[in-house]
Amino acid sequence: MKLLHKHIALFFALACSISVFSSNTVLAEAEEAFRAGDFARSIELYETVIAQELAENNRESAQLHYNLGNAYFRNNELGRAILNFERALLLDPGNSDIRHNLRFARNHTIDHIEPSATAFLTNWISGIRNLLSSNGWAITAIVLFLLFLGCIAVFLFVPYVWARKTAFYSGIVIFLFLIMANAFAFRQKNERVNRNFAIVMPSGISVNASPDANSNQLFQLHEGTKVRIRNSDGNWYEIEIANGSVGWTLRQNVERI
Repeated sequence: MKLLHKHIALFFALACSISVFSSNTVLAEAEEAFRAGDFARSIELYETVIAQELAENNRESAQLHYNLGNAYFRNNELGRAILNFERALLLDPGNSDIRHNLRFARNHTIDHIEPSATAFLTNWISGIRNLLSSNGWAITAIVLFLLFLGCIAVFLFVPYVWARKTAFYSGIVIFLFLIMANAFAFRQKNERVNRNFAIVMPSGISVNASPDANSNQLFQLHEGTKVRIRNSDGNWYEIEIANGSVGWTLRQNVERI
């Protein structure tokens, strides 16, 4: 029986090794195709590796989406380039290279929507939150919690008044940052799970007043524009753009980040 278990374990280890070797081979081919200027082939190979990682390990890689975004951009597919840069940034929000390439790609979009005052404040808070990933904020929260416990210990057991006062006020500040870190970690995790933002894929789409093709057209959007999905109704999404305008468009017009 023990021998059978060893054979089974060996089989799974071998299967995993073959899978990793296969992924690395395809990845090397994708990188080589990109360097050679065969961006369509590079896209195909990167998509294969990403799908394989998701199917076998239920895992996404920020680096793979970043590379895929670069390949799509060089292949003049702006919507899919921005989509993959956004996915990479969602997985690794503190990465300056991803953020730079995303800004560069956005400069090529037709729609330049000025955010509302509320959206500006939200974006400012999001900018702070996106300095770290959900795991990064979770680790920060753990460190802050330990510091908070240290402040409590100093306040309760150290006899010096100045030390107790310092621990008291420091504990209050640390506790506030602890709440913030936990809130940011939860929000980051929530965004990764729910994926409520999407990118416009066609060159131009109509946004209507209601989920009906015969309803009034409110405005138009173009390839690469980022929208927030507020609701759905059958084959329609209710979307919101940066300036707060809301309308309905067909599901096929956008793809979730």
